[in-house]
Amino acid sequence: MAKIPPGVGPRFPQVVVLFGATGDLARRKLLPGLFHLATAGFIPGCRIVGVSLDDLDAEGFRQSARGALDAFFSRKLSDDHWSAFAATLDYVPLSAGAGALRAAVLAAEQSLGAESRRLHYLSVPPSSALPAVRLLGEAGLVENARIIMEKPFGTDLASAVSLNQKLHEVFDEDRIFRIDHFLGKEPAQNILAFRFANGLFEPIWNRMFIDHVQIDVPETLGLGKRSGFYEQTGAYRDMVVTHLFQILAFMAMEPPTSLEPVPISEEKNKVFRSMLPVQPHDVVRGQYVGYRQEDGVDPESETETFIALKCFIDNWRWAGVPFFLRTGKKLAEGQRIISIAFREPPKSMFPPGSGVGAQGPDHLTFDLADASKMSLSFYGKRPGPGMRLDKLSLQFAMHDTGLIGEVLEAYERLILDAMRGDRTLFTTAEGIERLWQVSTLLLEAPPPVRLYQPGSWGPKSIHQLIAPHAWRLPFERAWRAPNPLGG
Repeated sequence: MAKIPPGVGPRFPQVVVLFGATGDLARRKLLPGLFHLATAGFIPGCRIVGVSLDDLDAEGFRQSARGALDAFFSRKLSDDHWSAFAATLDYVPLSAGAGALRAAVLAAEQSLGAESRRLHYLSVPPSSALPAVRLLGEAGLVENARIIMEKPFGTDLASAVSLNQKLHEVFDEDRIFRIDHFLGKEPAQNILAFRFANGLFEPIWNRMFIDHVQIDVPETLGLGKRSGFYEQTGAYRDMVVTHLFQILAFMAMEPPTSLEPVPISEEKNKVFRSMLPVQPHDVVRGQYVGYRQEDGVDPESETETFIALKCFIDNWRWAGVPFFLRTGKKLAEGQRIISIAFREPPKSMFPPGSGVGAQGPDHLTFDLADASKMSLSFYGKRPGPGMRLDKLSLQFAMHDTGLIGEVLEAYERLILDAMRGDRTLFTTAEGIERLWQVSTLLLEAPPPVRLYQPGSWGPKSIHQLIAPHAWRLPFERAWRAPNPLGG
């Protein structure tokens, strides 16, 4: 087992109260993630108290957790590690009430035999979040505790303000961690390293050199069993406010005074404060053919399963630079990219037919999949007589370093950060309320949905939205295959 560097994990043992412990997210991500953090030595000690509607005992929860690890844990699962982890699991059905939950948590803390901290994870539907918070308050489990909340953080400005007010009645703001798994991915943080550790790129990271920016997260998946939830939410509320705008802030923020949580959060909030309201005429809403026939969906539904929009940051660094965002269900590819298009030279001295300009501007592209990839495209001369140019690229992939095995899954990283009290990758009440504020015009007067075929790139009007530019996806070339030798 690799040695864990000091300071990576929390100082104190942790008691995790996992609401929704038998749900899909817990099975797919949270229990496998907690298992890895505990068995790999990231946490000095851990106890997990599962809570859900299911009428289970501790042994039943252990069987459920083992099934989740067998199905979704991507690393090697040893019997010794499982036995040690199983001994840390306890369970309280929601029907048992606050007294039973408090007794289970106190017993877990006592079994650790040392000073510990509490981490409450609310992996529950929005309607169940505040009741869970009130239950924790009633059980007296707020002291020495942090709480992780899943999206959505409201559905508009009024609901977000109300939610935050009610949360703050129980937990202080610095104890609330609103999770966005996109920012937990290695590449999102690599943007900070790329910008602020290299003298080559930060000087050109502004409107003088950058023409436009694309944040593009198409998905091939449909809705599965989420259609009832999605019908009340839509792509904008589900993805743009909670994910894409957060990525935009990382990409567009000013240099913080230090890479500490408070300065980084402040710079992200400055980006949100500088955003102009999203205009309905700068938005394309789409709905895939067949959505209205799915279970739980209104036959005349106007809910969007696709959204593309243009927005602006009105400050000195970004004034006039359009940011194009796109995401949707049942699209042609599943990708997660940020692509930065640089301004083209003001004058070309190359002869007609040379190829310069034929494939658009130079791009710097970040792939936001779990393993970091970056590409820088540029024009270069084609070998041979004459002056013919081709689009070439420099590419980097984490696979090439031999360090891919050290990449933490997004939820693992974010849980670890919350245990440490590191809020760098989490949004604040101020930030989320400002994003709903700039969304108000769109939510009050959304443009009509346009139908698109599953497997396409969305409604055809997305090309008018981005004109005279072009969408970076689909790529003009594929990412190079990883080097199997890692070097």
